[in-house]
Amino acid sequence: MATQHDHHKVMQETVARLAAGENLTSMCHMRWRGEPIPSQQAVAELINTCRALIFPGFFGDSDVNRINILYHTGIAAERLYWLLCDQIAAGLALATDCDGELDINALTERAEALADKFIAKLPSLREALEADVHATYLGDPAAISTEEVIYCYPAVKAITNYRIAHALVELDVPVIPRMIAEQAHSETGIDIHPAATIGRSFTIDHGTGVVIGATARIGDNVKLYQGVTLGAKSFDLDSDGNPIKGIPRHPIIGNNVVIYSNATILGRITIGDNAVIGGNLWVTFDVAPGEKVVQAKADNVLRFKQ
Repeated sequence: MATQHDHHKVMQETVARLAAGENLTSMCHMRWRGEPIPSQQAVAELINTCRALIFPGFFGDSDVNRINILYHTGIAAERLYWLLCDQIAAGLALATDCDGELDINALTERAEALADKFIAKLPSLREALEADVHATYLGDPAAISTEEVIYCYPAVKAITNYRIAHALVELDVPVIPRMIAEQAHSETGIDIHPAATIGRSFTIDHGTGVVIGATARIGDNVKLYQGVTLGAKSFDLDSDGNPIKGIPRHPIIGNNVVIYSNATILGRITIGDNAVIGGNLWVTFDVAPGEKVVQAKADNVLRFKQ
């Protein structure tokens, strides 16, 4: 059994090693120069505040009603602004080269301007999400009401996070959009990269295991079922054998497409308007508009016009 003296020695030596700068080479932004760093807890509060503003009463304070909504909205919007200022500034600082000069005042001013631009997007975000909720309700015979969809469907939470994160991507905010997306991934099992482009009236039925890659493009009125992957088939490599970033490598999905459970759609292929992809398929080829692709007996794939 270790003595009390041994315990103190172990603690002192371990703490010193953990705090040593040479052990933090992959974490250069550690407030060495007073810069802010992102906070998982603050990003979670940011998400919850956005949800409360977009769906008042469903998220956040349940006492919101038509009489006091202006008051509650003002309080939440002001809180969101300061959360955005802090976290956007932290994201901008994190994206700055570790050896570069960091102007905290200029960074803060930029973050404040971006926070205002994001808040101005909230009405259009609500409009887009209402269309998603309505599409989810219409597409699920088990749904009793749009209110039930907002309260109970994990896809609504995941798509809400996606639309929030994508709005920040459009403002060139680094790091924070991905944190928002990953919190939805942890919460719902749905993984939507914030850089993906998704049209109106988007719905995911059940949702667990859905993966949508960064360069995927999805049209309007698209429905995915659980386990669908819109992924990359392969990666172009640089001279050092590392994947080249930024190259479009995920599928393009047209309007009014349905993709059933556990289908895997890979590469920069196009699934045409009004196409249907059956479940448990591996698709690496273009699918024409109106075409249906299903699994046949003996593992053959049938393709035919609807």
